Amino acid sequence: MAKSVNKVILVGNVGQYPEVKYTASGVPVAKVSLATNERFKDRNDAWQDRTEWHTVVAWQRLAEIVGEYVRKGSKLYVEGKLQTSSWEDKQSGEKKYRTEIVARDIVLLGSRDNRQEGREEMISGQSSPEPVPALADDDIPF
Repeated sequence: MAKSVNKVILVGNVGQYPEVKYTASGVPVAKVSLATNERFKDRNDAWQDRTEWHTVVAWQRLAEIVGEYVRKGSKLYVEGKLQTSSWEDKQSGEKKYRTEIVARDIVLLGSRDNRQEGREEMISGQSSPEPVPALADDDIPF
């Protein structure tokens, strides 16, 4: 089979404070909502804005760092991969799907208090990414 690539790069603004929880086995996991914006002209030559919301998940040390430094309104550069999970809804029995970005690296754009522009701070969980631990649906705290 030919090699394939699953890589996502996003630059956007955090919509709410990160949520950091721990799995039953004690592994930290952070969840962040990130907005990206697109501007385009419609058929009538009028400018339109579209906001897309992405769920970014960070694991292990990167999750702890996200909880410490990332705030609502922070501008982030996120590099990671797309991951889709599925489960059966307990009430309706319906199959549900969720697609998230699993972050490998995050760069904080601007300062911690967002007053200085142009300052970047790289936060990374590992110098060489480790695989995300295999988890059962009951282990995921969201």
